[in-house]
Amino acid sequence: MDIEQTALPGIGLKHEFTTHTGRRLAVVSHRGGRRDLVIYDRGDPDRACEAIQLNDEEADALVELLGAPRIVQRLNELHREVEGLVSVQLPVTASSPYAGRPMGDARVRTRTGASVVAVVRAGQVHTSPTPDFALAAGDVVVVVGDPENTAAVADILSDG
Repeated sequence: MDIEQTALPGIGLKHEFTTHTGRRLAVVSHRGGRRDLVIYDRGDPDRACEAIQLNDEEADALVELLGAPRIVQRLNELHREVEGLVSVQLPVTASSPYAGRPMGDARVRTRTGASVVAVVRAGQVHTSPTPDFALAAGDVVVVVGDPENTAAVADILSDG
């Protein structure tokens, strides 16, 4: 799929693409942080028939709703393509030494070579969490690596 990026002087950036059904969509990212989801007219692809303004929270929610299934699909594709690669879902229990602490404190990648690709909390997926992302009891950490280093992450999250 081709995504066209256009600079909008004084406004921000516009990213446009055409769906498989021929509908033209765009996301306009304003310099102030607001995002507009633009749906173009079927008969005139240069005329917007709908523009929905999204604040940061709404844009993040939409990204999570659309992105979560894609992450799982991409991980499954990787498993088929790369022998030895696994992804595991590890719960963070109340007794974990990292519950309530920033994820960076666990130093997962440095200590094991595995990668934390997401954290699932209360049904919401937080992709590519940063080191300052605070883990909480009840979270599920999605880790990618080989069987040995993902097992090492399980040990870290449970024992410290």
